[in-house]
Amino acid sequence: MAHIAGISAENAGQDAKLVFDYTRQGLAGITGREPERMLEPLEMYAHAPELLKAIAGLEQATAQVTRLDERLNVLAQLKAATLTSCEYCIDLGSQIARRSGLSDEQLLALPAYRTSPLFSDVEKLVLDYAVAMSRTPVDVPDGLVAKLRQHLDDGQLVELTHGIALENMRGRFNLALGIGAAGFSEGMVCAVPARAQARAEAMGSRYRKAVRLKSKTVQIAIEGGVS
Repeated sequence: MAHIAGISAENAGQDAKLVFDYTRQGLAGITGREPERMLEPLEMYAHAPELLKAIAGLEQATAQVTRLDERLNVLAQLKAATLTSCEYCIDLGSQIARRSGLSDEQLLALPAYRTSPLFSDVEKLVLDYAVAMSRTPVDVPDGLVAKLRQHLDDGQLVELTHGIALENMRGRFNLALGIGAAGFSEGMVCAVPARAQARAEAMGSRYRKAVRLKSKTVQIAIEGGVS
């Protein structure tokens, strides 16, 4: 649940209503869905109209750049969303990725993308970049940038960097204010948040260890004639 109540369209000023309407149409166009809570981040920004206007302008400008291949851009931003574990971002990003041609198998393979045959070498470099940029502190090796520049020109690299940085900002804003998933991917496969994946792997490791120990105990019992 959100920590504060946003300002709905009914209670917003005229400028905010225009931003809401424009954004609703844009999100519906790229996702094919209009969940009830789709505008919740902007409803928070409506408490500070100057920031709402600024973030709307930034998002509009970001949506209009086309130097970088759309699939690479979508992959990078979705990976960044899973690293911040922003539910709203993952929910929205998964649906955008699906509509951009990514399969459910690719969405689920994101945590292990380095060893997955479902991603190209360039896509893996872009995902590496998203991971490096999303660390705290940021840690982008020179060698990684050099490899990226073999495939991307300066403008494309700037667009990629901007998209990942913006996704990190979105995620941290949403997480801090308690904004959850809106329902863009409801009933469909979503990418897995990094923290959830880590917990699942840890539980899986403990489970496998327990199974091995149990099997060993059973074997000893059988050999000792206890059974």
